[in-house]
Amino acid sequence: MKIKSLALMSALALMAGYAPLSFSAGAGGSDKVEFVGTPAAGSKFSKVHEGMYSKEIMDIIGPPTDQKTFQTGKAFIPFHFGGDNYRTEYHYKGEGVLTFSGGGMGAVGSLKLIKVEVNPNESGYIH
Repeated sequence: MKIKSLALMSALALMAGYAPLSFSAGAGGSDKVEFVGTPAAGSKFSKVHEGMYSKEIMDIIGPPTDQKTFQTGKAFIPFHFGGDNYRTEYHYKGEGVLTFSGGGMGAVGSLKLIKVEVNPNESGYIH
């Protein structure tokens, strides 16, 4: 009887502790892209819009001049199965920076666009 009670209490504790899991697709579960600045007509960034992924963007505007990837604080939350565990920035010379969110349960392949920073003075290189 003691083992059954212990098993039941353990199961209830697990369900209570893990019930509010998040399985969001991107940063905060939102599909909104933050735009900082306005892309010039005909520029590479004028072809970028909400709902795009890194592979699609590279097919349309080409590879970045430089890029970097870093972890977010969500990567260190125990039992966090949502997205936005890491971000990747694509730096385009003379255009600006595109930021992508990635790393969720089952998330493989392309990264979701979350931010477009227009900067015609962008060097394209990470210093």
